[in-house]
Amino acid sequence: MIRATLQQLRLFEAVASHGSFTRAAEAVHLTQPAISIQIKRLEEGLGVSLFEQMGKKIYLTAAGKELYATCQDVFGRLNAFEGKLEELRGEVAGPLNLAAVTTAKYFLPHYLGAFLRRYPKVLPQLKASNRARIIERMAANEDDIYIMATLPDSTDIEVHPFLKDELVIFAHPNHPLAGRKKIPLEQLLRERFIAREPGSGIRMTFERLLAEKEFTIVPYMELGSGEAIKQAVMSGIGIALLSTFSLRLELETKRLVLLDVEGLPIKRNWYAVHRRGKHLTPAALKFIEFLQTMDETELSV
Repeated sequence: MIRATLQQLRLFEAVASHGSFTRAAEAVHLTQPAISIQIKRLEEGLGVSLFEQMGKKIYLTAAGKELYATCQDVFGRLNAFEGKLEELRGEVAGPLNLAAVTTAKYFLPHYLGAFLRRYPKVLPQLKASNRARIIERMAANEDDIYIMATLPDSTDIEVHPFLKDELVIFAHPNHPLAGRKKIPLEQLLRERFIAREPGSGIRMTFERLLAEKEFTIVPYMELGSGEAIKQAVMSGIGIALLSTFSLRLELETKRLVLLDVEGLPIKRNWYAVHRRGKHLTPAALKFIEFLQTMDETELSV
């Protein structure tokens, strides 16, 4: 019989997922010594070491990896059970774990806010990261639903489109190409192009379009966020491609302008994605339905 409390397992999972006692302590609002004591007691009760330290980093031992997988399964089932109880009570309530690519931060909170106004007993958690990290989270089954525009190459997922989007080229208002009509796509290859990091969905989509035309582009600069890219373009460093969702304010205030490029904008869909066969909680199922059917007048944009 395993000698471990639920609290010890939750703290262990926090340390394992964050890869740090310090970050885990911040996440669960406890002191680092308090967590260390509980992990030590857990290891003593199990009779194994769960972490090993090499340099300044900690890593899961073989036993730690097994326990981490077990914790994810146990807590996933507990969350599902909590949702099932609410379902039996006839309520949409309980946890809703979401993970989204960074561009979704410009619209997803509005959807989530409208959803919570309708279902206030739902307890959401939203994590945002780049596409590569979101796919890693999906492979590890860490969340209920994943919000993205560029789908992974996998048949082990279910996909629910809910929103249309456009990718556009933009520049500083004083850029030489501003105001020109029907700019040839190959003209962009001669400009200082500022791109997202490799693995970004936006970059992959643009590179796919270029490949269809047998073009390639070498970025003048690579930046890890849309906000950084916008600042670079507003500084006159170069041109870039982003979602219209992320450019609304800057276009309205005329700090940036769209370029009229042949073959653009790139139209795409946004999707709510989950692993095939995953047991979704009532809150997760209702959120997918909400995304696909909600009236946009409910959004507080």
